[in-house]
Amino acid sequence: MYTGLLHLHNLLRWVILIALILTILNLFLKKDALKTSKVLLISAHSTLILGLYQYFFGSVGFQLIKSAAGGMKDVMKDAASRFWAVEHAFSMILAIVFITIGHIKLKKTGKTNPSLVFFILALVLILLMTPWPFKAGVGRPWYPGASM
Repeated sequence: MYTGLLHLHNLLRWVILIALILTILNLFLKKDALKTSKVLLISAHSTLILGLYQYFFGSVGFQLIKSAAGGMKDVMKDAASRFWAVEHAFSMILAIVFITIGHIKLKKTGKTNPSLVFFILALVLILLMTPWPFKAGVGRPWYPGASM
């Protein structure tokens, strides 16, 4: 079950990236971005739930902290452990907060500028903290089941 949820989490990153880019483009082009923003919001929150499950019940995340001899102190010294236990989780939660704020501002006010800022911040965080295959020590395949 864990592997299937990990694959779903991996696939949903592409849904999030596509929806986020489409939302940003629609806002730049002054088109209605509410539909793509809603798809983005739903997929981001679904991915968050899957990610939290993986964090608390998977082999990376909380398990890394529990299994480290020195606890969090040792995790923070190792770049790969720190990425999974702290950086990835915190950054993605922050990106989802930005997505949520951007969607709410877009829905309530209809103004593009404040929403656009939050969506761009979310995109930057997601691009920086996704475990892309070329990231040394933490890379994951481009899509589920692919080898690196």
